[in-house]
Amino acid sequence: MMNTSDIALDAVIFDIGNVLLDWDARRVYRPLGMSDDEIAAFFERVNFSDWNLEQDRGRTFADGVEALATEFPQARDLIARYDTHWIESVSGPIQGTVDVLNALIAAEVPVHAITNFSAEKYPGEAERWPFLNQFGVTIVSGEEMVIKPNPAIYQILLERAGLVAERTVFIDDSPKNVEGARAVGMHAIHFTTPADLREALRMFDLPNGATV
Repeated sequence: MMNTSDIALDAVIFDIGNVLLDWDARRVYRPLGMSDDEIAAFFERVNFSDWNLEQDRGRTFADGVEALATEFPQARDLIARYDTHWIESVSGPIQGTVDVLNALIAAEVPVHAITNFSAEKYPGEAERWPFLNQFGVTIVSGEEMVIKPNPAIYQILLERAGLVAERTVFIDDSPKNVEGARAVGMHAIHFTTPADLREALRMFDLPNGATV
């Protein structure tokens, strides 16, 4: 039986939100004095998670805000705040993972990214955090109008980067997105901490004999 250490990889593929950038939508609402319980109740009431995914799928924030505010007119200001104060949802890099990324780049390991991200918001983050511009290919769901774990988004990356699924590993904090990658033949790591990520990557045969 093949061990993961016997698996030769051609590239490492990263998710971005909560792997490389610390994202938490609750940060947008805490300055209003809302407790996390109050924010959670608001999110549940308006089905925030599914609504937000539609922006990741390509819907504009203007259209998204209008659609949800029409359904919940009493919450219009709170809904619109997520658009106008979105930048506050990202506190900064997860430095330990950025260190892993930089180590791979220094060892000339090809690195790419697949992210569920609004096409409107991603360019600002790429400008704010230059390390995001080091990927060979970056697939932004809002630009492609398809989100993880749809198999199509992984295939788009593989085709554009000229990769074979079985010779890649994908890193994501969402178990369902990890399973989506495995379903198309990629190896995949469920991200929990940078230290655990390093250990998981050491189980593979990285290009150029790289270590992290």
